[in-house]
Amino acid sequence: MPQALSASDPSALLDAVLKTNKKTSNPRLKAVMDAAIRHLHAFALEVDLTPDELHVGLEFLVAVGHATGPTKHEGILLADILGLATLTQLRGARHAVAAGGTEPALVGPFWRANQPLRPSGATISSPGTPGARLTVTGRVTDLKGDSIAGARVETWQASPKGLYENQDPEQEDMNLRGRFETDEQGRFSFISVRPAGYPVPVDGPCGELLAAQGRHTMRPAHLHFIAVAPGYRVLATQFFDTEDPHAYDDVVFGAVGSLLRRFEPDGANGYRLHVELKLERGETRVPHCPLP
Repeated sequence: MPQALSASDPSALLDAVLKTNKKTSNPRLKAVMDAAIRHLHAFALEVDLTPDELHVGLEFLVAVGHATGPTKHEGILLADILGLATLTQLRGARHAVAAGGTEPALVGPFWRANQPLRPSGATISSPGTPGARLTVTGRVTDLKGDSIAGARVETWQASPKGLYENQDPEQEDMNLRGRFETDEQGRFSFISVRPAGYPVPVDGPCGELLAAQGRHTMRPAHLHFIAVAPGYRVLATQFFDTEDPHAYDDVVFGAVGSLLRRFEPDGANGYRLHVELKLERGETRVPHCPLP
């Protein structure tokens, strides 16, 4: 006869829950759910989680869903501020990085689908966009340093006011965004303006969590890149301005050491940045684009 569960024996409850997962047909889902169940039960025991506290946590997750919309993905932001997104990015690329590949960074919640295709050397900033001129040159290669021609490179950034164009009604649609194709030497280039750091959105439950933790909300100034080439793993990364006051104190833990760069002075009112995007051979899986 099956035995009744006892409050004095939480291991029996854990075993009962794990037993319900045994028929899961997808082996990866089964492994992930087994681990999630074990860690959730261990977490609840470690902190002696009360029913009221569980309710607060569940309501927080519901609020994360309600706060997600066409201009913001609160779930991505939650994974970012907890360091979970950076952890998975770095773990997934550890072999490529050890072989000399470019370190990854967060895709983040502001990448948009259908960013405009522009010719190499074009300006991605709309007329009237304030800020110092920034000339960006780049090259896409494999881990051995051989050029990858015809790679797709997407870039996006915040304005000198610290806002992406979809957050700011004063900016033109698709301002400070572009999509490029590398030449035979794997090169691309564009003209922009020097970005500014900015606070992550705090108008939702993630903002309330940051406030409760007594944390600042700032990201250091950076440019996003995604490089896509057939036969290579997709690289999503960012390059950060070392002169930003939060260059070593990123609220989402994305500013890893190799991605910190000095924007070199270039003339009276300009700067220059060169980036190398080194890709690992493998399956080409483009990440989900969070915004239309």
